[in-house]
Amino acid sequence: MTQDVQVRPDMIGGVPTPPLAILPKPARLFSQRAARFEFLAQDSRLAPYLRFLADLSRIQAQLVEALPAVTPPDADRVALARSSRMPPIDRHALIHDPLLGETLNALLREASVIEMPAQARLALDALVAATAEDRAWVIGNVLDDAVPADSAAPHLFVAAAVQVHLARLAAMLDADQLVPVRTGVCPCCGGRPVSSIITGVMGAEGTRYAACAGCQTLWNEVRVKCLSCGSTKGIGFQSVDDGSGTAQIKAETCDACGAWFKQMAQHDNPSLDPVADDVASLGLDALLRDGKWRRAGIDPFLIGY
Repeated sequence: MTQDVQVRPDMIGGVPTPPLAILPKPARLFSQRAARFEFLAQDSRLAPYLRFLADLSRIQAQLVEALPAVTPPDADRVALARSSRMPPIDRHALIHDPLLGETLNALLREASVIEMPAQARLALDALVAATAEDRAWVIGNVLDDAVPADSAAPHLFVAAAVQVHLARLAAMLDADQLVPVRTGVCPCCGGRPVSSIITGVMGAEGTRYAACAGCQTLWNEVRVKCLSCGSTKGIGFQSVDDGSGTAQIKAETCDACGAWFKQMAQHDNPSLDPVADDVASLGLDALLRDGKWRRAGIDPFLIGY
């Protein structure tokens, strides 16, 4: 997955300054993610699931173009968020947003025709028949980045709809009006990262960006720093030995808080996607599952694994 980055000349020596945030281009992002899922499925034991997610990502891309336009946060909300060092998108205000509900209805309708595991089919049918109250509970869990492991399947579909809605909102913002909130928190919507990338984009080579699991915004973080607790001490890297000696996806582990996040070398492989490659690299999760660190990256497509 490639990203457009605009760098600004620094006041000293003309050194480029990487932007704080790279806002999503939703239609292109979800289309590229679908293609990446398809590619990753070719030689994977997870092929059926990856192809299902490819189909779901294509639906996300289609909905971006087909749905009514979103209304971005007003100027006063953006100004207040900036002065308070808060994200301008209020996640909790979206639980009963009619357009998010319309997005979910459209996604469930389009997803009904794709091939999927039996458990996913049951979850989709349950969501179609669910009451407004039950849907609001699932939406709230997704927006809180708190998906119960025992009901992952229905939350997966809702998360896909939430990603579409949040990405469309984030795309309407002015990146220059965003300010850092705190380590590991998206400056657009306040969400948590799914993973992080080391970009190879000219002018920002070697810069680390965390990838929001919700609105798909990328934001700049210190390269060797825990995205969970902010510690720069006790940071290590774990990877699956693929024989190359240069793994493109590693787990950044933190001894201070016991968390780990995936870090992807997009500067070595620009096609790496923070979400698709997170799912496809499930072997890394298996490697660390019984170790002393806990996974901190939020990925609704991996809940329960």
